[in-house]
Amino acid sequence: MAAAGLSLFFPGAGHALLRDWFRALVFAGLYFSAVWFFFPVEQMASASSFSGMMDVVNTETDTMSQFFIMFIALFAAIDATFRALGFPPESNDQTDGPSCPECGKGLDEDLEFCHWCTTRLEPVDPDAEDVDEAEREEPVHN
Repeated sequence: MAAAGLSLFFPGAGHALLRDWFRALVFAGLYFSAVWFFFPVEQMASASSFSGMMDVVNTETDTMSQFFIMFIALFAAIDATFRALGFPPESNDQTDGPSCPECGKGLDEDLEFCHWCTTRLEPVDPDAEDVDEAEREEPVHN
């Protein structure tokens, strides 16, 4: 939920929290571009206080421009929320190594926990895997 709140405050910040750098840059760039094109930036910069800047925004911009800026922030918050909850689920085909059984993201083999969702991982014993394979290969005699 922190990702959604950050994205409402500043689009792209929630994605940065989730380490989704490409989406963070896209939403931040879209937001700054929309502010530049739809808001009277020069008049806002010349305002002496924050309340003066908000007065300029309210008097000099139309409702559609304000709606467009709010839509970008809301869309960024919704997208960050879904990303934080794991939707859409990422396929395991993207990782070359092992993946977390809980969240499905790639693991760092040196750690004993998933650095994405903090799930504690059981250590893998390579000898146990060899025993399991040997048991499967032996024929059962009746």
